[in-house]
Amino acid sequence: MRSIEERKFWRTILAGAAVVSMLGGCASERQREEQPAANPAQQQAFDAAVDAYIYGYPLVTMEMTRRVMTNVAVPEGAPAPMGQFANARRYPTAAFRDITAPNADTLYSTAWIDVAKEPYVLSLPDEHGRYYLFPIYSAWTDVIAVPGTRTTGTKAQKYAITGPGWKSTPLPAGVQEIKSPTNLVWLIGRTYCTGAPEDYAAVHAIQDLYSLVPLSSYGRAYSPPPGEVDPSIDMQTAVRAQVNHMSGEQFFQIMAALLKENPPAAADAPMLAKLRTIGIVPGQEFDIKRVDPIVAQALELAPRAGWEEIVGHAQDAGRVSNGWRIGTKTGDYGTDYLQRALVTAIGLGANRPQDAVYPFTRTDSEGNKLSGAYRYVVRFPKGQTPPVKGFWSLTMYDGLFFFVANPLNRYTLSPRNPLKYNADGSLDLYIQANDPGGDKQSNWLPAPDGDFILMLRLYWNPDTSPTVLNGSWNPPPVVRVK
Repeated sequence: MRSIEERKFWRTILAGAAVVSMLGGCASERQREEQPAANPAQQQAFDAAVDAYIYGYPLVTMEMTRRVMTNVAVPEGAPAPMGQFANARRYPTAAFRDITAPNADTLYSTAWIDVAKEPYVLSLPDEHGRYYLFPIYSAWTDVIAVPGTRTTGTKAQKYAITGPGWKSTPLPAGVQEIKSPTNLVWLIGRTYCTGAPEDYAAVHAIQDLYSLVPLSSYGRAYSPPPGEVDPSIDMQTAVRAQVNHMSGEQFFQIMAALLKENPPAAADAPMLAKLRTIGIVPGQEFDIKRVDPIVAQALELAPRAGWEEIVGHAQDAGRVSNGWRIGTKTGDYGTDYLQRALVTAIGLGANRPQDAVYPFTRTDSEGNKLSGAYRYVVRFPKGQTPPVKGFWSLTMYDGLFFFVANPLNRYTLSPRNPLKYNADGSLDLYIQANDPGGDKQSNWLPAPDGDFILMLRLYWNPDTSPTVLNGSWNPPPVVRVK
């Protein structure tokens, strides 16, 4: 996990008299020194509680996201009831603030389903060669299948998404099974769109043909029932903030309840043994009042200590090349619970790296923060643009990962723009606040006046060199123009 020193500090806090009050803010250096050392029982309980928090963070976050995204009676833009698609019809603008790092390359089609009672049949139409992918996620955020251009082609396809308790029976002709290890399943379809009016219309027609039907209703007319609206669900506060503000008791109660319908993987056996030491057993209700007071103290400290460990891992995740941080461990985590929690925190719904990698940078080639006060160039030598089979783009974000308002309403650069190449075949992209004018405007990505972040999106990465997957290709540096 994050560091021995960090855990020692939190064990010291655990041993103090004002344990719960410490959740409101960090202790002063003097307070830290005055705290007595934790005894072995406290240390063991604390370590188990923090590990349990990191382990369960994706599961709880997925559930809270589901509650918010499905808390409507009928589809209303982004939200849609359980078992129904919510289709994004246009790309976000600079006014969009619902999620960080928005996408202006593919239109989303998302849906949540519960396959505890019966499977759902997913129908995908003929995309006529258009690039798309339809990753399907377990409740633990692992990608369990990826129908789409890379894996299954663009012809019409049908899949029955089955749950862990479903006993195999013959499926209708032409329907393939996708077995989910959990009853909660999230689908995040991404369909490529140029953003031109005629292409929006073409993608809308495709989205209208994406469908989900309970297996018992497959092959006959089906109208989904209206969704259930729960007025107690917070629809205003960001999901991450809701999860991060939970007490230990709240978090672990939700986690324990979710474990009933979303069983852990077989490889999680050592973690399950650790959970039992703090009173969390899959399939059983959890009551913090029934556990040892030492354990209860550890469980209340775990959310804050666990969160610090999760975000601290960002400094160790992925590799850095030419100032770009490149993460290629997404979508399939095995027992790397810390990596899974980090990706949940900063990029919930991440693809497998073969489908998409997202290098980003906050600094130029000399390690200085990127700022609209200066001009920059990103140069791809001849033949060295991103070696992808799908497409690539370069996106501009402000310091908080939101789009930057500009006169062109241009938030990305990609081959779908009329990019101009140099006489030697190289490609220069101009990153600055002011219009470079002339022929350079077609290659201009407008920046804000203040700090900003650049992100590459690399869709469909090959396994053979050159590829970003093994480091044989890396993004070029962002060079400040002197």
